[in-house]
Amino acid sequence: MRIFNSLLLAATVVLAAPQSRCHPETAQIRREWRELKPQERTDYIDALWCMRSRPSRLPRDQFPGARDRIDDFVITHINNTLVIHNNGLLLPWHRHFTWLWEQAIREECGYTGAQPYWDWPLYTHNNLPSSPLFDNSPTSLGGNGIYNASVAEHPALCPANLGGCLPPGAGGGCVTSGPFANWTLHLGPFSRDFVKSYGPLPPDPWRYNPRCLNRNFRPESLEILNTQQRVDMLLGAPDMDAFMAVMDPSNATLIGSHGGGHTTVGGAMLDVFASPHDPAFFLHHGMVDRMWTLWQERDFAARWDALNGTAVIYNPPDAPLVTLDTLMDFGVLDRQRRIGEVVDTRSGKYCYAYT
Repeated sequence: MRIFNSLLLAATVVLAAPQSRCHPETAQIRREWRELKPQERTDYIDALWCMRSRPSRLPRDQFPGARDRIDDFVITHINNTLVIHNNGLLLPWHRHFTWLWEQAIREECGYTGAQPYWDWPLYTHNNLPSSPLFDNSPTSLGGNGIYNASVAEHPALCPANLGGCLPPGAGGGCVTSGPFANWTLHLGPFSRDFVKSYGPLPPDPWRYNPRCLNRNFRPESLEILNTQQRVDMLLGAPDMDAFMAVMDPSNATLIGSHGGGHTTVGGAMLDVFASPHDPAFFLHHGMVDRMWTLWQERDFAARWDALNGTAVIYNPPDAPLVTLDTLMDFGVLDRQRRIGEVVDTRSGKYCYAYT
Protein backbone atom coordinates (compact mmCIF):
# COMPACT_ATOMS: atom_id res chain seq x y z
CA MET A 1 0.00 0.00 0.00
CA ARG A 2 2.86 2.37 0.83
CA ILE A 3 4.40 1.74 -2.61
CA PHE A 4 1.02 2.34 -4.28
CA ASN A 5 0.59 5.65 -2.42
CA SER A 6 4.06 6.75 -3.43
CA LEU A 7 3.35 5.95 -7.08
CA LEU A 8 0.02 7.80 -6.87
CA LEU A 9 1.72 10.87 -5.39
CA ALA A 10 4.37 10.80 -8.10
CA ALA A 11 1.72 10.53 -10.79
CA THR A 12 -0.17 13.46 -9.31
CA VAL A 13 2.95 15.63 -9.38
CA VAL A 14 3.66 14.69 -13.00
CA LEU A 15 0.09 15.37 -14.09
CA ALA A 16 0.19 18.79 -12.46
CA ALA A 17 3.07 19.93 -14.67
CA PRO A 18 2.75 20.75 -18.40
CA GLN A 19 2.40 17.40 -20.17
CA SER A 20 4.01 17.83 -23.58
CA ARG A 21 6.35 20.66 -24.41
CA CYS A 22 6.97 21.50 -28.06
CA HIS A 23 10.59 21.03 -29.10
CA PRO A 24 12.76 24.19 -29.11
CA GLU A 25 13.58 23.56 -32.79
CA THR A 26 9.90 23.76 -33.73
CA ALA A 27 9.12 26.80 -31.58
CA GLN A 28 8.39 30.13 -33.18
CA ILE A 29 11.28 32.45 -32.28
CA ARG A 30 10.59 35.96 -31.07
CA ARG A 31 13.50 38.27 -31.93
CA GLU A 32 14.70 41.69 -30.84
CA TRP A 33 13.82 44.63 -33.12
CA ARG A 34 17.48 45.04 -34.14
CA GLU A 35 17.59 41.41 -35.25
CA LEU A 36 14.83 41.96 -37.79
CA LYS A 37 15.71 42.78 -41.39
CA PRO A 38 14.34 46.12 -42.69
CA GLN A 39 11.57 44.33 -44.60
CA GLU A 40 10.60 42.37 -41.49
CA ARG A 41 10.30 45.61 -39.52
CA THR A 42 8.18 47.11 -42.28
CA ASP A 43 5.98 44.01 -42.26
CA TYR A 44 5.32 44.49 -38.55
CA ILE A 45 4.54 48.18 -39.03
CA ASP A 46 2.17 47.29 -41.87
CA ALA A 47 0.43 44.77 -39.60
CA LEU A 48 -0.18 47.51 -37.04
CA TRP A 49 -1.82 49.69 -39.67
CA CYS A 50 -3.80 46.71 -40.91
CA MET A 51 -5.27 46.22 -37.43
CA ARG A 52 -6.10 49.91 -37.42
CA SER A 53 -8.05 49.44 -40.65
CA ARG A 54 -10.11 46.50 -39.42
CA PRO A 55 -13.43 47.17 -37.63
CA SER A 56 -13.88 46.61 -33.92
CA ARG A 57 -15.77 43.52 -32.80
CA LEU A 58 -17.37 45.38 -29.89
CA PRO A 59 -20.91 46.81 -30.08
CA ARG A 60 -20.71 50.53 -30.92
CA ASP A 61 -23.72 51.43 -28.76
CA GLN A 62 -21.96 50.13 -25.65
CA PHE A 63 -18.38 50.99 -26.61
CA PRO A 64 -18.54 54.19 -28.69
CA GLY A 65 -14.74 54.59 -28.66
CA ALA A 66 -14.14 51.18 -30.21
CA ARG A 67 -13.54 51.96 -33.89
CA ASP A 68 -11.00 49.33 -34.92
CA ARG A 69 -9.22 46.17 -33.81
CA ILE A 70 -6.55 48.15 -31.96
CA ASP A 71 -9.34 49.53 -29.79
CA ASP A 72 -10.53 46.00 -28.94
CA PHE A 73 -7.13 45.43 -27.31
CA VAL A 74 -7.10 48.85 -25.65
CA ILE A 75 -10.58 48.37 -24.15
CA THR A 76 -9.72 44.87 -22.92
CA HIS A 77 -6.72 46.39 -21.16
CA ILE A 78 -8.78 49.29 -19.76
CA ASN A 79 -11.37 46.94 -18.34
CA ASN A 80 -8.74 44.82 -16.58
CA THR A 81 -6.24 47.49 -15.53
CA LEU A 82 -7.02 47.34 -11.81
CA VAL A 83 -6.51 43.58 -11.63
CA ILE A 84 -3.45 43.04 -13.88
CA HIS A 85 -0.75 45.39 -12.60
CA ASN A 86 1.62 45.36 -9.62
CA ASN A 87 0.26 41.98 -8.59
CA GLY A 88 0.08 38.27 -9.38
CA LEU A 89 -1.60 38.70 -12.77
CA LEU A 90 0.91 41.07 -14.39
CA LEU A 91 2.96 38.28 -15.95
CA PRO A 92 0.36 35.65 -16.90
CA TRP A 93 -2.30 38.09 -18.12
CA HIS A 94 0.09 40.10 -20.30
CA ARG A 95 1.70 36.91 -21.64
CA HIS A 96 -1.63 35.77 -23.04
CA PHE A 97 -2.63 39.30 -24.10
CA THR A 98 0.58 39.60 -26.13
CA TRP A 99 0.07 36.13 -27.63
CA LEU A 100 -3.50 37.07 -28.65
CA TRP A 101 -2.10 40.16 -30.37
CA GLU A 102 0.51 38.07 -32.16
CA GLN A 103 -2.17 35.64 -33.36
CA ALA A 104 -4.44 38.47 -34.49
CA ILE A 105 -1.85 40.17 -36.70
CA ARG A 106 -0.90 36.81 -38.19
CA GLU A 107 -4.43 35.55 -38.83
CA GLU A 108 -6.14 38.83 -39.73
CA CYS A 109 -3.33 40.78 -41.39
CA GLY A 110 -1.10 38.14 -42.96
CA TYR A 111 1.92 38.89 -40.77
CA THR A 112 4.28 35.92 -41.06
CA GLY A 113 6.79 36.73 -38.33
CA ALA A 114 6.74 36.37 -34.56
CA GLN A 115 6.11 39.19 -32.11
CA PRO A 116 9.36 41.18 -31.75
CA TYR A 117 10.60 42.52 -28.43
CA TRP A 118 12.54 45.51 -27.11
CA ASP A 119 15.73 44.44 -25.32
CA TRP A 120 16.01 47.35 -22.90
CA PRO A 121 19.75 47.25 -22.07
CA LEU A 122 20.72 47.58 -25.74
CA TYR A 123 19.26 51.09 -25.65
CA THR A 124 20.55 52.38 -22.32
CA HIS A 125 23.88 53.72 -23.63
CA ASN A 126 22.57 55.11 -26.90
CA ASN A 127 20.54 58.16 -27.75
CA LEU A 128 17.00 56.77 -27.70
CA PRO A 129 15.77 58.97 -30.59
CA SER A 130 18.59 57.67 -32.80
CA SER A 131 18.06 54.00 -31.96
CA PRO A 132 16.64 51.59 -34.57
CA LEU A 133 13.44 51.37 -32.54
CA PHE A 134 12.70 55.08 -32.23
CA ASP A 135 14.79 56.90 -34.88
CA ASN A 136 11.67 57.97 -36.79
CA SER A 137 12.83 56.13 -39.92
CA PRO A 138 10.39 54.13 -42.08
CA THR A 139 11.60 50.96 -40.32
CA SER A 140 11.11 52.26 -36.77
CA LEU A 141 8.15 52.68 -34.43
CA GLY A 142 8.38 56.44 -34.87
CA GLY A 143 10.04 59.01 -32.65
CA ASN A 144 9.38 61.37 -29.78
CA GLY A 145 6.50 63.80 -29.58
CA ILE A 146 7.15 67.46 -30.33
CA TYR A 147 8.34 69.39 -27.30
CA ASN A 148 5.60 70.82 -25.14
CA ALA A 149 6.96 72.20 -21.88
CA SER A 150 3.59 72.20 -20.13
CA VAL A 151 3.24 68.46 -20.78
CA ALA A 152 6.88 67.35 -20.71
CA GLU A 153 7.22 68.25 -17.04
CA HIS A 154 4.03 66.52 -15.93
CA PRO A 155 3.27 64.33 -14.26
CA ALA A 156 6.28 64.63 -12.00
CA LEU A 157 7.69 61.14 -11.53
CA CYS A 158 9.29 60.69 -8.13
CA PRO A 159 9.19 56.99 -7.10
CA ALA A 160 10.44 56.40 -3.58
CA ASN A 161 12.99 53.81 -4.71
CA LEU A 162 14.79 56.25 -7.04
CA GLY A 163 15.80 58.68 -4.33
CA GLY A 164 14.47 61.65 -6.28
CA CYS A 165 12.49 62.69 -9.33
CA LEU A 166 13.18 61.80 -12.94
CA PRO A 167 14.05 64.79 -15.14
CA PRO A 168 11.24 66.21 -17.29
CA GLY A 169 10.75 64.56 -20.64
CA ALA A 170 12.03 65.84 -23.97
CA GLY A 171 8.69 65.74 -25.79
CA GLY A 172 5.14 65.67 -24.53
CA GLY A 173 3.29 66.59 -27.72
CA CYS A 174 2.12 64.75 -30.81
CA VAL A 175 4.26 62.42 -32.90
CA THR A 176 4.20 64.42 -36.15
CA SER A 177 6.47 62.45 -38.48
CA GLY A 178 7.57 58.90 -39.19
CA PRO A 179 5.47 55.74 -39.68
CA PHE A 180 2.96 56.69 -36.97
CA ALA A 181 2.54 60.41 -37.59
CA ASN A 182 -1.19 59.95 -38.24
CA TRP A 183 -1.81 57.30 -35.61
CA THR A 184 -5.08 58.29 -33.94
CA LEU A 185 -5.96 57.31 -30.37
CA HIS A 186 -9.67 56.86 -29.73
CA LEU A 187 -9.92 56.33 -25.97
CA GLY A 188 -8.75 58.08 -22.81
CA PRO A 189 -6.55 59.63 -21.59
CA PHE A 190 -7.07 58.54 -18.00
CA SER A 191 -5.74 60.02 -14.77
CA ARG A 192 -3.56 57.99 -12.44
CA ASP A 193 -5.91 59.11 -9.68
CA PHE A 194 -8.12 56.18 -10.64
CA VAL A 195 -5.35 53.61 -10.19
CA LYS A 196 -6.45 52.24 -6.83
CA SER A 197 -7.04 48.86 -5.21
CA TYR A 198 -10.71 47.97 -5.57
CA GLY A 199 -11.24 51.32 -7.27
CA PRO A 200 -13.84 51.79 -10.01
CA LEU A 201 -12.85 52.42 -13.61
CA PRO A 202 -12.64 56.09 -14.62
CA PRO A 203 -15.97 57.69 -15.57
CA ASP A 204 -17.17 56.97 -19.12
CA PRO A 205 -14.14 54.75 -19.90
CA TRP A 206 -15.22 53.85 -23.45
CA ARG A 207 -15.97 57.39 -24.63
CA TYR A 208 -14.83 58.25 -28.16
CA ASN A 209 -12.08 60.86 -27.91
CA PRO A 210 -9.94 61.00 -31.08
CA ARG A 211 -6.52 62.60 -30.69
CA CYS A 212 -2.89 62.18 -31.74
CA LEU A 213 -0.32 59.70 -30.48
CA ASN A 214 1.75 61.60 -27.92
CA ARG A 215 5.13 60.65 -26.46
CA ASN A 216 7.50 62.13 -23.92
CA PHE A 217 10.85 60.34 -23.95
CA ARG A 218 12.63 60.05 -20.61
CA PRO A 219 15.79 58.03 -21.40
CA GLU A 220 16.97 58.49 -17.80
CA SER A 221 14.24 56.07 -16.75
CA LEU A 222 15.63 53.36 -19.02
CA GLU A 223 19.16 54.04 -17.78
CA ILE A 224 18.06 53.46 -14.17
CA LEU A 225 15.32 50.84 -14.32
CA ASN A 226 16.09 48.79 -17.43
CA THR A 227 19.85 48.31 -17.44
CA GLN A 228 21.81 45.08 -17.84
CA GLN A 229 22.25 45.10 -14.08
CA ARG A 230 18.48 45.06 -13.64
CA VAL A 231 18.15 42.24 -16.17
CA ASP A 232 20.79 40.29 -14.24
CA MET A 233 18.85 40.89 -11.02
CA LEU A 234 15.70 39.54 -12.65
CA LEU A 235 17.37 36.43 -14.04
CA GLY A 236 19.25 35.86 -10.79
CA ALA A 237 16.17 36.19 -8.58
CA PRO A 238 15.93 33.15 -6.27
CA ASP A 239 12.12 33.13 -6.29
CA MET A 240 9.09 34.88 -7.74
CA ASP A 241 8.88 37.31 -4.81
CA ALA A 242 12.37 38.59 -5.60
CA PHE A 243 11.66 38.63 -9.35
CA MET A 244 8.53 40.76 -8.95
CA ALA A 245 10.26 43.13 -6.53
CA VAL A 246 12.48 44.12 -9.45
CA MET A 247 9.94 43.82 -12.27
CA ASP A 248 6.80 45.38 -10.76
CA PRO A 249 6.71 46.13 -7.01
CA SER A 250 3.29 45.87 -5.37
CA ASN A 251 3.61 49.32 -3.84
CA ALA A 252 2.15 52.46 -5.40
CA THR A 253 5.20 54.52 -4.39
CA LEU A 254 7.74 52.24 -6.11
CA ILE A 255 8.59 51.50 -9.74
CA GLY A 256 10.21 48.50 -11.43
CA SER A 257 11.51 47.54 -14.85
CA HIS A 258 7.99 47.08 -16.20
CA GLY A 259 7.11 50.64 -15.22
CA GLY A 260 10.50 51.81 -16.45
CA GLY A 261 9.70 50.93 -20.06
CA HIS A 262 6.37 52.74 -19.92
CA THR A 263 7.97 55.78 -18.31
CA THR A 264 10.78 55.86 -20.88
CA VAL A 265 8.35 56.31 -23.79
CA GLY A 266 5.86 58.40 -21.82
CA GLY A 267 2.75 60.00 -23.23
CA ALA A 268 0.23 57.36 -24.23
CA MET A 269 2.53 54.62 -22.89
CA LEU A 270 2.32 56.21 -19.45
CA ASP A 271 -1.48 55.93 -19.39
CA VAL A 272 -1.86 52.88 -17.15
CA PHE A 273 -5.30 52.11 -18.55
CA ALA A 274 -4.87 52.74 -22.29
CA SER A 275 -1.15 52.15 -22.94
CA PRO A 276 -1.73 49.54 -25.71
CA HIS A 277 -2.52 52.53 -27.94
CA ASP A 278 1.24 53.01 -28.45
CA PRO A 279 2.86 50.78 -31.12
CA ALA A 280 5.74 50.17 -28.69
CA PHE A 281 3.48 48.50 -26.11
CA PHE A 282 3.73 44.91 -27.33
CA LEU A 283 7.49 45.10 -27.88
CA HIS A 284 7.91 46.27 -24.29
CA HIS A 285 5.68 43.48 -23.00
CA GLY A 286 7.51 41.04 -25.23
CA MET A 287 10.60 41.87 -23.17
CA VAL A 288 8.69 41.55 -19.90
CA ASP A 289 7.54 38.10 -21.01
CA ARG A 290 11.05 37.23 -22.19
CA MET A 291 12.44 37.94 -18.73
CA TRP A 292 9.83 35.69 -17.11
CA THR A 293 10.42 32.96 -19.70
CA LEU A 294 14.22 32.98 -19.30
CA TRP A 295 13.85 32.99 -15.51
CA GLN A 296 11.50 30.01 -15.68
CA GLU A 297 13.80 28.06 -18.00
CA ARG A 298 16.73 28.36 -15.61
CA ASP A 299 14.97 25.84 -13.35
CA PHE A 300 11.78 24.90 -15.15
CA ALA A 301 10.83 22.00 -12.90
CA ALA A 302 10.79 24.30 -9.87
CA ARG A 303 9.60 27.50 -11.54
CA TRP A 304 6.97 26.66 -14.15
CA ASP A 305 4.20 27.19 -11.59
CA ALA A 306 5.86 29.89 -9.45
CA LEU A 307 3.36 32.66 -8.74
CA ASN A 308 3.28 35.72 -6.52
CA GLY A 309 0.59 38.09 -5.33
CA THR A 310 -3.14 38.60 -5.76
CA ALA A 311 -5.59 39.60 -8.48
CA VAL A 312 -5.98 43.15 -7.15
CA ILE A 313 -3.61 45.99 -8.00
CA TYR A 314 -0.99 46.62 -5.27
CA ASN A 315 -1.77 43.28 -3.56
CA PRO A 316 -3.93 44.51 -0.64
CA PRO A 317 -3.57 42.17 2.36
CA ASP A 318 -7.23 41.11 2.31
CA ALA A 319 -7.11 39.89 -1.30
CA PRO A 320 -6.64 36.14 -1.90
CA LEU A 321 -3.46 34.91 -3.55
CA VAL A 322 -3.64 33.80 -7.16
CA THR A 323 -3.36 30.11 -8.01
CA LEU A 324 -3.07 28.10 -11.21
CA ASP A 325 -6.89 27.98 -11.22
CA THR A 326 -7.38 31.76 -11.03
CA LEU A 327 -9.40 32.92 -14.03
CA MET A 328 -8.30 35.81 -16.24
CA ASP A 329 -10.65 37.85 -18.43
CA PHE A 330 -9.87 38.79 -22.04
CA GLY A 331 -13.16 40.31 -23.10
CA VAL A 332 -13.90 40.19 -26.80
CA LEU A 333 -10.44 38.77 -27.56
CA ASP A 334 -10.80 35.32 -26.01
CA ARG A 335 -12.62 33.26 -23.41
CA GLN A 336 -11.51 33.31 -19.80
CA ARG A 337 -8.25 31.51 -19.18
CA ARG A 338 -6.81 29.84 -16.08
CA ILE A 339 -3.34 30.97 -15.08
CA GLY A 340 -2.34 27.32 -15.40
CA GLU A 341 -3.03 27.50 -19.14
CA VAL A 342 -0.44 30.22 -19.76
CA VAL A 343 2.52 29.44 -17.49
CA ASP A 344 4.53 27.56 -20.14
CA THR A 345 5.49 29.11 -23.49
CA ARG A 346 5.99 25.67 -25.01
CA SER A 347 2.80 23.81 -24.13
CA GLY A 348 -0.93 24.08 -24.72
CA LYS A 349 -1.65 26.73 -27.34
CA TYR A 350 1.86 28.13 -27.05
CA CYS A 351 5.01 27.11 -28.90
CA TYR A 352 7.42 30.03 -28.87
CA ALA A 353 10.81 31.00 -27.50
CA TYR A 354 13.10 34.03 -27.40
CA THR A 355 16.54 34.81 -28.75
